[in-house]
Amino acid sequence: MKTQSKFLNGLRIVAAAVLFVTSQFILDVKSANAQQKPVKNIVLVHGAFADGSGWKAVYDILVKKGYHVSIVQNPLTSLNNDVNETNSVINAQDGPVILVGHSWGGTIITQAGVNPRVAGLVYVAAFMPDKGENTVKWVAAAPAAPEAGFTKPDQFGFVYFEPAKFHRGFAGDLSQAQSDFMRDSQVPIIAKCFDEPVTEVAWKNKPSYAIVPTEDKALNPETERAMYKRAGAKITEIKGSHVIFISQPEAVAKVIMDAAEQK
Repeated sequence: MKTQSKFLNGLRIVAAAVLFVTSQFILDVKSANAQQKPVKNIVLVHGAFADGSGWKAVYDILVKKGYHVSIVQNPLTSLNNDVNETNSVINAQDGPVILVGHSWGGTIITQAGVNPRVAGLVYVAAFMPDKGENTVKWVAAAPAAPEAGFTKPDQFGFVYFEPAKFHRGFAGDLSQAQSDFMRDSQVPIIAKCFDEPVTEVAWKNKPSYAIVPTEDKALNPETERAMYKRAGAKITEIKGSHVIFISQPEAVAKVIMDAAEQK
């Protein structure tokens, strides 16, 4: 009887162990599946000389795919102000966020992306500085294209993309009429923004995706590649100008959706 009792106790112990391992496995699978679910909140951040309306075509594509999309309207008055505005939008989301930045917006998302709600980053023809670096370092990393240029700061400290160069230097693959409207409605940026160093870097700890427009005249594609490779970002090259998100919205939206689905 004692032997039988010991045997039954042993079976109970084994059964309990199997049950524990099985339940733990199920919990691990559920946790893994939860982490693999696509992120549904997308926050889009514009750069200098533009505003959030430029994201309209990308917005429409993502919304039709079931994403919740919010667009930041940066004041372009300082890095800190733009980061605060971006964090305000991030904090209003109801879950994890894919944070997307164009051009100067890349500097913004590098710092704002440390927000714990941010699950991943997408850089679109964007700056991707490291801690202590400023944007002007990367503006000057390669000779400027002859098609590109900024005005000198005005009496208030604002700079514009040179109007006479806007079409070829900023929006070369858009129609002349569309480019002219963007030129005449461009949002200036306080020049000192480009001198302000990044103090926190999200891409060191979060997955990053990056788009290089191969015909970019505003930011040298080689400079973009250098920043993106250093950061270990997943790089996609698309033929187009600096405003690739306007001229090739489907291709840009695909990269954003890949980031949301962690592809």
